[in-house]
Amino acid sequence: MGDPLRFRDDDPAEEPAVTLDAFLDQSNSSAVRLEAGEDARALLPHLDHISLIEIDFPRFRDGRGYSSAQILREAGYKGELRATGDVLVDQIDHMRRCGFDGFAPNAPIDPAVLEASLNRYKYRYQTAADGAVPVWKLRHG
Repeated sequence: MGDPLRFRDDDPAEEPAVTLDAFLDQSNSSAVRLEAGEDARALLPHLDHISLIEIDFPRFRDGRGYSSAQILREAGYKGELRATGDVLVDQIDHMRRCGFDGFAPNAPIDPAVLEASLNRYKYRYQTAADGAVPVWKLRHG
């Protein structure tokens, strides 16, 4: 795994992410890793001092990480939210809509394919964590 893909302007978190259990036992880390099935709501009281939350996708078809991202962003988390594991290029656009802004996929992603994937859809139909204005709102205010 090389450098993670990032869609942020700040510096990447340098501290390695600890497990959720380790974080909750000592809570002095600023980076935490959620495995599939762990409850993101356990982090809500600590969001103000976490700079990186990694959410693991053990298989591309496991969508639990999308829900975790949505929960964290709706709760006001502003730090980096990084999808790790079996992340495919055609998922990144949807993951960004849920609030992910960093990616560390197991397999390398071709930059040209990523660019094409991110520009595939001109309009959005729903509101989401990415702040894109839905097409109906553009047309009808």
